[in-house]
Amino acid sequence: MLYDCRSAADRDKGIAAAIEAVKNGELVVLPTDTVYGVGADAFTSYAVTALLNAKGRDRQMPPPVLVGSRHTLDGLVLILPQPARDLADAFWPGALTMIVEHAPSLNWDLGDTDGTVAIRMPLHPVALEVLRETGPMAVSSANKTGRPPAVTAAEARDQLGYSVRAYLEAGPCPDPVPSTIVDLTGDVPRVVRDGAIPIEKLRDVVPDIIGTES
Repeated sequence: MLYDCRSAADRDKGIAAAIEAVKNGELVVLPTDTVYGVGADAFTSYAVTALLNAKGRDRQMPPPVLVGSRHTLDGLVLILPQPARDLADAFWPGALTMIVEHAPSLNWDLGDTDGTVAIRMPLHPVALEVLRETGPMAVSSANKTGRPPAVTAAEARDQLGYSVRAYLEAGPCPDPVPSTIVDLTGDVPRVVRDGAIPIEKLRDVVPDIIGTES
Protein backbone atom coordinates (compact mmCIF):
# COMPACT_ATOMS: atom_id res chain seq x y z
CA MET A 1 0.00 0.00 0.00
CA LEU A 2 1.20 3.53 -0.78
CA TYR A 3 0.95 6.25 1.87
CA ASP A 4 1.36 9.92 0.97
CA CYS A 5 3.54 11.30 3.76
CA ARG A 6 2.92 14.86 2.56
CA SER A 7 -0.44 14.51 4.32
CA ALA A 8 -0.19 14.57 8.12
CA ALA A 9 -2.79 11.81 8.61
CA ASP A 10 -1.35 9.58 5.90
CA ARG A 11 2.17 10.21 7.19
CA ASP A 12 1.33 8.88 10.65
CA LYS A 13 -0.46 5.86 9.20
CA GLY A 14 2.33 5.17 6.73
CA ILE A 15 5.12 5.37 9.27
CA ALA A 16 3.22 3.09 11.66
CA ALA A 17 2.55 0.61 8.83
CA ALA A 18 6.20 0.68 7.76
CA ILE A 19 7.46 0.08 11.30
CA GLU A 20 5.07 -2.84 11.72
CA ALA A 21 6.06 -4.30 8.35
CA VAL A 22 9.79 -4.14 9.14
CA LYS A 23 9.27 -5.77 12.52
CA ASN A 24 7.30 -8.53 10.75
CA GLY A 25 10.17 -9.21 8.35
CA GLU A 26 8.53 -7.51 5.36
CA LEU A 27 9.89 -4.95 2.89
CA VAL A 28 9.16 -1.22 2.83
CA VAL A 29 10.06 1.63 0.50
CA LEU A 30 11.01 4.91 2.15
CA PRO A 31 12.38 8.29 1.05
CA THR A 32 15.94 9.32 1.81
CA ASP A 33 17.96 12.44 1.05
CA THR A 34 19.40 10.79 -2.09
CA VAL A 35 16.99 8.36 -3.79
CA TYR A 36 14.17 6.14 -2.49
CA GLY A 37 15.28 2.98 -0.76
CA VAL A 38 13.78 -0.47 -0.30
CA GLY A 39 14.51 -1.77 3.16
CA ALA A 40 14.19 -4.65 5.61
CA ASP A 41 15.22 -5.43 9.17
CA ALA A 42 19.00 -5.91 9.01
CA PHE A 43 18.83 -8.70 11.61
CA THR A 44 16.14 -10.80 9.87
CA SER A 45 17.99 -12.92 7.33
CA TYR A 46 14.94 -13.99 5.32
CA ALA A 47 13.88 -10.34 5.01
CA VAL A 48 17.31 -9.39 3.64
CA THR A 49 17.05 -12.31 1.20
CA ALA A 50 13.63 -11.04 0.13
CA LEU A 51 15.16 -7.60 -0.47
CA LEU A 52 17.90 -9.05 -2.67
CA ASN A 53 15.34 -11.13 -4.56
CA ALA A 54 13.06 -8.13 -5.10
CA LYS A 55 15.94 -6.21 -6.66
CA GLY A 56 17.23 -9.18 -8.64
CA ARG A 57 20.55 -9.24 -6.79
CA ASP A 58 22.67 -12.06 -5.40
CA ARG A 59 24.60 -12.35 -2.15
CA GLN A 60 27.74 -10.93 -3.79
CA MET A 61 26.09 -7.47 -3.64
CA PRO A 62 25.08 -7.05 0.02
CA PRO A 63 22.90 -4.04 0.83
CA PRO A 64 24.09 -1.10 2.92
CA VAL A 65 22.64 -0.51 6.37
CA LEU A 66 20.82 2.68 7.36
CA VAL A 67 20.70 3.82 10.98
CA GLY A 68 18.55 6.41 12.72
CA SER A 69 21.15 7.64 15.20
CA ARG A 70 24.82 8.50 15.13
CA HIS A 71 25.29 6.45 18.31
CA THR A 72 24.02 3.29 16.62
CA LEU A 73 27.27 3.16 14.68
CA ASP A 74 29.23 2.44 17.85
CA GLY A 75 27.09 -0.61 18.53
CA LEU A 76 27.70 -2.12 15.11
CA VAL A 77 31.49 -1.98 14.94
CA LEU A 78 34.20 -3.55 17.08
CA ILE A 79 36.62 -0.62 16.80
CA LEU A 80 35.60 2.60 15.05
CA PRO A 81 38.60 4.26 13.36
CA GLN A 82 39.05 7.92 14.27
CA PRO A 83 38.61 9.06 10.64
CA ALA A 84 35.22 7.31 10.57
CA ARG A 85 34.22 9.04 13.79
CA ASP A 86 35.30 12.42 12.41
CA LEU A 87 33.45 11.90 9.11
CA ALA A 88 30.26 10.83 10.88
CA ASP A 89 30.44 13.87 13.13
CA ALA A 90 30.86 16.14 10.10
CA PHE A 91 28.45 14.63 7.56
CA TRP A 92 25.79 12.60 9.39
CA PRO A 93 22.94 12.67 8.90
CA GLY A 94 23.69 13.09 5.22
CA ALA A 95 24.83 11.57 1.95
CA LEU A 96 27.94 9.79 3.22
CA THR A 97 28.18 5.99 3.34
CA MET A 98 31.08 4.51 5.28
CA ILE A 99 32.45 0.99 4.89
CA VAL A 100 33.73 -0.31 8.22
CA GLU A 101 34.45 -3.65 9.84
CA HIS A 102 31.36 -4.76 11.74
CA ALA A 103 31.43 -6.43 15.12
CA PRO A 104 31.82 -10.22 14.62
CA SER A 105 29.23 -10.87 17.32
CA LEU A 106 26.39 -9.33 15.29
CA ASN A 107 23.64 -11.80 14.48
CA TRP A 108 22.94 -10.76 10.91
CA ASP A 109 23.46 -12.06 7.38
CA LEU A 110 23.58 -9.33 4.77
CA GLY A 111 25.28 -11.48 2.13
CA ASP A 112 28.94 -11.93 1.30
CA THR A 113 30.31 -8.96 3.24
CA ASP A 114 33.73 -10.32 4.24
CA GLY A 115 33.22 -8.89 7.71
CA THR A 116 32.45 -5.36 6.56
CA VAL A 117 29.31 -3.25 6.29
CA ALA A 118 28.41 -0.03 4.48
CA ILE A 119 26.55 2.27 6.91
CA ARG A 120 24.75 5.59 6.48
CA MET A 121 22.47 7.87 8.48
CA PRO A 122 20.14 9.58 5.98
CA LEU A 123 19.01 13.19 6.26
CA HIS A 124 15.27 12.70 5.84
CA PRO A 125 12.66 13.06 8.61
CA VAL A 126 10.46 10.18 7.43
CA ALA A 127 13.38 7.75 7.12
CA LEU A 128 14.77 8.78 10.50
CA GLU A 129 11.41 8.37 12.22
CA VAL A 130 11.10 4.83 10.88
CA LEU A 131 14.71 3.90 11.64
CA ARG A 132 14.54 5.13 15.22
CA GLU A 133 11.75 2.63 15.87
CA THR A 134 12.99 -0.31 13.81
CA GLY A 135 16.71 -0.12 14.48
CA PRO A 136 19.25 -0.74 11.70
CA MET A 137 17.74 -1.58 8.31
CA ALA A 138 19.30 -3.14 5.24
CA VAL A 139 18.40 -0.62 2.53
CA SER A 140 19.23 -0.49 -1.16
CA SER A 141 17.98 1.80 -3.91
CA ALA A 142 14.32 1.07 -4.67
CA ASN A 143 14.66 -0.29 -8.18
CA LYS A 144 15.27 -3.49 -10.06
CA THR A 145 18.98 -4.05 -10.68
CA GLY A 146 19.95 -2.44 -13.97
CA ARG A 147 17.08 0.06 -13.96
CA PRO A 148 17.25 3.71 -12.84
CA PRO A 149 16.81 4.37 -9.10
CA ALA A 150 13.31 5.49 -8.15
CA VAL A 151 12.92 9.17 -7.25
CA THR A 152 9.33 8.72 -5.99
CA ALA A 153 7.60 5.90 -4.13
CA ALA A 154 5.21 5.55 -7.06
CA GLU A 155 8.16 4.86 -9.38
CA ALA A 156 9.44 2.28 -6.91
CA ARG A 157 6.02 0.60 -6.82
CA ASP A 158 6.03 0.34 -10.62
CA GLN A 159 9.27 -1.66 -10.39
CA LEU A 160 8.88 -3.63 -7.15
CA GLY A 161 5.11 -4.16 -6.98
CA TYR A 162 3.72 -6.57 -4.42
CA SER A 163 7.13 -7.60 -3.06
CA VAL A 164 6.92 -4.51 -0.82
CA ARG A 165 4.39 -4.17 2.00
CA ALA A 166 4.35 -0.38 2.47
CA TYR A 167 5.43 2.48 0.23
CA LEU A 168 6.05 5.86 1.86
CA GLU A 169 5.65 8.69 -0.64
CA ALA A 170 7.24 12.06 0.13
CA GLY A 171 7.39 13.51 -3.36
CA PRO A 172 10.29 13.60 -5.83
CA CYS A 173 13.80 13.45 -4.39
CA PRO A 174 15.15 17.02 -4.34
CA ASP A 175 18.69 15.97 -5.28
CA PRO A 176 18.79 12.37 -6.59
CA VAL A 177 22.57 12.00 -6.45
CA PRO A 178 23.84 8.84 -4.73
CA SER A 179 25.78 9.03 -1.51
CA THR A 180 29.56 9.24 -1.51
CA ILE A 181 31.07 5.95 -0.30
CA VAL A 182 34.29 5.91 1.71
CA ASP A 183 36.12 2.69 2.61
CA LEU A 184 37.61 2.94 6.11
CA THR A 185 38.77 -0.65 6.48
CA GLY A 186 42.33 -0.03 5.26
CA ASP A 187 45.24 2.00 6.59
CA VAL A 188 44.18 5.06 4.58
CA PRO A 189 40.55 6.10 3.95
CA ARG A 190 39.57 5.77 0.30
CA VAL A 191 36.62 7.06 -1.72
CA VAL A 192 35.18 4.11 -3.66
CA ARG A 193 32.20 5.95 -5.16
CA ASP A 194 31.95 9.64 -5.95
CA GLY A 195 28.61 11.09 -4.91
CA ALA A 196 26.81 13.96 -3.27
CA ILE A 197 29.70 14.97 -0.99
CA PRO A 198 32.78 16.04 -2.99
CA ILE A 199 36.21 14.86 -1.95
CA GLU A 200 37.29 18.45 -1.22
CA LYS A 201 34.81 18.58 1.66
CA LEU A 202 35.90 15.15 2.90
CA ARG A 203 39.54 16.31 2.90
CA ASP A 204 38.59 19.26 5.09
CA VAL A 205 37.90 16.62 7.75
CA VAL A 206 40.30 13.80 6.79
CA PRO A 207 43.15 15.38 4.80
CA ASP A 208 44.80 12.11 3.71
CA ILE A 209 41.70 10.54 2.15
CA ILE A 210 42.35 9.01 -1.29
CA GLY A 211 40.01 9.76 -4.20
CA THR A 212 38.73 7.43 -6.90
CA GLU A 213 41.22 8.87 -9.37
CA SER A 214 44.16 7.46 -7.39
